[in-house]
Amino acid sequence: MAEDGRIAPKYQLIELTQGSYRQRTRRNVLESEGTLIVNTGALDGGTLATQRFAQKLARPCFVAQLDGQDMPHASARALAWLRAHAIRTLNIAGPRESKRPGIYRLTAKLLDAMHAAHGAARRTPESDWLP
Repeated sequence: MAEDGRIAPKYQLIELTQGSYRQRTRRNVLESEGTLIVNTGALDGGTLATQRFAQKLARPCFVAQLDGQDMPHASARALAWLRAHAIRTLNIAGPRESKRPGIYRLTAKLLDAMHAAHGAARRTPESDWLP
């Protein structure tokens, strides 16, 4: 479930049958090889919990703090982190749009910039992003 309703089937997600957002957050960190947090402002709430779960579970975690950072620089750093950890299953996290207006647009711009920096002509599965 997302803030705006059910997540589209194209994402091939497995929904937890029970549990809270906190349990979902922990499971997302656990089931991935690394977590990319896209953020503006201070880390708090579920976004901070995501970072703490990654630390506790010894999973790689990168915070793309987009306050005033140019997108090419942020995308290059995030892409270098992905490659350094050879991450193929990526958990992307961050605050809700209602909490941080504009975060959806910034996240899309970051992912598009990462994709463009990788030299891909179209969006492909994350495993295609690695050398």
